[in-house]
Amino acid sequence: MNAIAIYLGIVLVMSIACFIAYGWDKRCAANGSRRVPEQTLHILSLLGGWPGAWLGQRQFHHKTKKLSFLIVFWLVVVLHIAIVGAAAYGIFRN
Repeated sequence: MNAIAIYLGIVLVMSIACFIAYGWDKRCAANGSRRVPEQTLHILSLLGGWPGAWLGQRQFHHKTKKLSFLIVFWLVVVLHIAIVGAAAYGIFRN
C-alpha cells in the first residue's frame, strides 16, 4: 500500500510541475520569450506529470494542434503506463 501512496504522490507533484511548465511555456510563447523545450515537457510527462500536462494543454490551449508533439505526448503516456504496470506486476504478484 505504501508503494501506491508514493506513486500517487509522485504523480501529484509531477502533474503540478508539468501544469506550471505548460502555463509558463504558453506565456513565453505569447511574449516571444525563451520557451520551455518540448523535450523537457515530455520528460516531465514521462516522470508522472502527464495528467497535469493534459490539463495544461486544455487549460492554456497550448500544444493542442501540433500533431508531432501530440503523437510523442501520447506515446509517452502509453510508455509511462506500461512502465508503471510492469512495476506493479513485479511488486504485487504473488
